[in-house]
Amino acid sequence: MDTIWLTGPQWLAVLRIGLGLWWLESWRHKDRKAWFERGTGIAWAAGIAGKHRWSAVRSGFEVAVAPHPRVMAYVVVYAELALGLGLITGFLTPIALAGGLLLNTLYFTLMIHDVAEQGQNSMMALMSVVGLFGMSWQTWSLDSALGLF
Repeated sequence: MDTIWLTGPQWLAVLRIGLGLWWLESWRHKDRKAWFERGTGIAWAAGIAGKHRWSAVRSGFEVAVAPHPRVMAYVVVYAELALGLGLITGFLTPIALAGGLLLNTLYFTLMIHDVAEQGQNSMMALMSVVGLFGMSWQTWSLDSALGLF
């Protein structure tokens, strides 16, 4: 494989780190006080799920998220932080990439009617797939330094 400036594995590490920075920014810009104390994030999602065109999304949200809004707010916010830190440092990278792919798929499905959200989540999901199958943890990662995976 020919590349310019960096090697193929280094470019995959750049992609992984960039995806981690994207997740970290998603965490950073959240108003955590509003999410945790007033439940704004889950309430917003509930409004979208309640009007969703697919009944499976409406009923899935009612079963999995609606009964536990405070817990789910913490899960969402701290999952984004964990994904960002894991991908930036390259720690437990395959788990972070698979978890990010799952979260982006859930976000994409919930926001199926919103073109901007579809674009962001589909691109983040694609980056996760490339990072996973390209084994992006081989370079510039704690996984590599610790001999993991």
